[in-house]
Amino acid sequence: MEKSGKKKIILLGTAHPFRGGLASYNERLALQFQKEGHDVELFTFTVQYPNFLFPGKSQFSEEPAPANLIIKRKVNSVNPFNWLKIGNEIKRLKPDLLIFKFWLPFMGPCFGTIARRVKKNKFTRIITILDNVIPHEHRFGDKAFTNYFLKPVDAFISMSKSVEDDLKKFDTTKPRDFNPHPLFDNFGDPMSREKAKEILGLDKSYRYILFFGIIRDYKGLDLLLKAFEQMPSRKKNVRLLVAGEYYSNEEKYQQLIKDLKLDADVKVINQFIKDSEVGRYFCAADIVAQPYKNATQSGVTQIAYHFETPILVTNVGGLPEMVPNGKVGYVVKPDPAEIAAALEDFFTSDKEKTFRENLKSEKQKYTWDKLTAKVLAL
Repeated sequence: MEKSGKKKIILLGTAHPFRGGLASYNERLALQFQKEGHDVELFTFTVQYPNFLFPGKSQFSEEPAPANLIIKRKVNSVNPFNWLKIGNEIKRLKPDLLIFKFWLPFMGPCFGTIARRVKKNKFTRIITILDNVIPHEHRFGDKAFTNYFLKPVDAFISMSKSVEDDLKKFDTTKPRDFNPHPLFDNFGDPMSREKAKEILGLDKSYRYILFFGIIRDYKGLDLLLKAFEQMPSRKKNVRLLVAGEYYSNEEKYQQLIKDLKLDADVKVINQFIKDSEVGRYFCAADIVAQPYKNATQSGVTQIAYHFETPILVTNVGGLPEMVPNGKVGYVVKPDPAEIAAALEDFFTSDKEKTFRENLKSEKQKYTWDKLTAKVLAL
C-alpha cells in the first residue's frame, strides 16, 4: 500500500438500510475518508442477524439512504458460501485497505473467513476498529469466534483503554492504536431547549434527565430509576425521560416504575429513535445519564458532546475516559445512592453553565480526522 495519496478503501459492516449507532459510525467514517480524497465503498449486509436472534422490532432504518455514499448490500452473516464469495470479490478488487467494524463475536466466522480470502491477494491491509473484544452479554463460543476473526487482521484500533486491555488476551504483537469514539456530529444542529420540549410535547416547567438508547440490562436503567426515586428535587421540578426501544424485559422496568411510585415522573418513549429525531431529545435534556453496569465506550456520550449536554456516567469500562469528572459532568459508582447524589448536586448547584462551556472545548478532542490519520498510519 502506498504511504501517501489516494487510497481505495472498503469498509465492511453495518450501514443503511440497517439502523443504529454502528451504521451511523461507519457512514460518518466513510464520509471523512471521502472528504480527505480517498475512494470509499461500504459493504453492508443482506442479512445482518436472523430475525429470531434480533431482540428489537426492526433492524431497518426509516430514513432515506445517504445520497453521497456508495453502499452495497452484499454480506450474509450466516451463509458460509457468501463469505467465500465476498472474500474472493474483495481479493480481486485489491483495495489498499479493508476495514472491519467489529462489535460482536457472532460476526467472527463471517468476518474472519472474508479476511482470510482477501489476504491471499498479498496486497490489501486489513484493519479492524474494535467496539468490543469481550461482549457485554456472554454467550457460548464468544472466545473462539473472536479469535477466529482477529487472527488474519493486520492491525487494530481500540475505542477505549478497556478494549485495548481485552485485546491483549488474544494478541500482543500486531500493530495497534487507541482512538476514542469520535463525535457523533451527524444528528443535526442544536436547537433551543424550549423548542425541543415543545416538539416532544414535554412540560416546559420541568427539567429533564435523559436516558437514551436501546434498553439492555447492562445499561442500568434500574439503577437510575432507584436513584431518581431518592432525589428530593424530583418532587419539585425534575422528571426522567427514557427514550429507546426495550431489548430486555419491558415488564420488569414497568413494574419497577410502579413499585417506586414514579408513574407521574417518568416518561418512556418505547421506540427506536430515528436519526432525524435524535437531536430534540438531547436538546430538551438538562443532563444525560448513563448508569451502565459494564461498558466499553458509548456513542450516546458522543451525541451528548455534539449537543453540549452535560453527562453522568458510571466508572465502568471506557466511560470515565470520555467524561472528566467535575468538568463536563459526573463519574460515579454504579450505585443508586451515588447516582442520586450527583444528579441532586447538578440540579441544586449552578454547574450546568460551566459544564456546557467545558463541553465546547473538550469535544475538540474527538474529531474524525484524528481517527482516519491513525488508520492510515497503521
